[in-house]
Amino acid sequence: MAGILSKRPVSRGHRPPPRFVPGKKITWRERALIFVPYTWMILFFLIPFLIIFKISFSVTEIAIPPYSPIVTFEDGAMQIILHLENYTNIFTDPDGTYMKSYLKSIQVATFSTILCLIIGYPIAWALATAKTATRNILFILIIMPSWTSFVVRIYAWMTILKRDGIINDILMALGIIDHPMHMLQTDLAVYIGIVYCYLPYMVLPLFSALMKVDYSLIEAAQDLGCRPVKTFFSALVPQTRSGIIAGSMLVFIPAIGEYVIPELLGGKDSILIGRILWQEFFNNRDWPLASAVAITMLTIMAIPIIGFFKNQRKGGAM
Repeated sequence: MAGILSKRPVSRGHRPPPRFVPGKKITWRERALIFVPYTWMILFFLIPFLIIFKISFSVTEIAIPPYSPIVTFEDGAMQIILHLENYTNIFTDPDGTYMKSYLKSIQVATFSTILCLIIGYPIAWALATAKTATRNILFILIIMPSWTSFVVRIYAWMTILKRDGIINDILMALGIIDHPMHMLQTDLAVYIGIVYCYLPYMVLPLFSALMKVDYSLIEAAQDLGCRPVKTFFSALVPQTRSGIIAGSMLVFIPAIGEYVIPELLGGKDSILIGRILWQEFFNNRDWPLASAVAITMLTIMAIPIIGFFKNQRKGGAM
């Protein structure tokens, strides 16, 4: 901890962001720049969301598509029939499968986010304090795994974690264990896969926040006799709160709906919400129930997003 606080981040000059002038007329180029991301969000988020939302109020039918329409026309009159059974089934399921999968997904995503934060903070500080040439090399090492297919990297971890994999071979060669450990198809393997895949999403926001740290506050705390641990939590962490929140969201939100990693690395007991969605959509062909499960999951994920925007608004007001 003392080693971390003794190094000052390498500052890099940057231009201040352009100010918004009230009453200034927006040019057509600025309107075009604004139009592009809004169009992207409408086409690839809002419209698919509305379609899934509509399907969640239908009932399953043996047809193509496998659900009933909610809008019908009889004798020239339009009727809208909404079925709420799909949402009530989530909370009244006798086995509690859906609620258990939600809670398990939140647990895995939360613990994985904490692990990424603990591991990613020192890495981000090493990037912020490194010289430019060294920093570029470190950036390449962090980003390079992303150049490989996501599924291929998970299959690589399957090879590493299996009973005759490299970890068991090394431990047995060193005499630490007598028999191969069972690591694959466990929650441990799921945590390893998620932390490995999503760690860069935590490191990059933390690095950006650490580059803006006012190091004079840390020096003042040390001059006043603060111990390294107290200085870290009272002078450094508050200044990087925005990076911590942004990185945590970038890890937590995709991790809560992760499907590939639990499917390949997790066991049969690792029933996360992503696997439930797959089973309902493709195995059971119950699109309305699967849509209701997806909408509920999006509602759960909206909670940290709302908290993030409130924090950003509060930080902007300060």
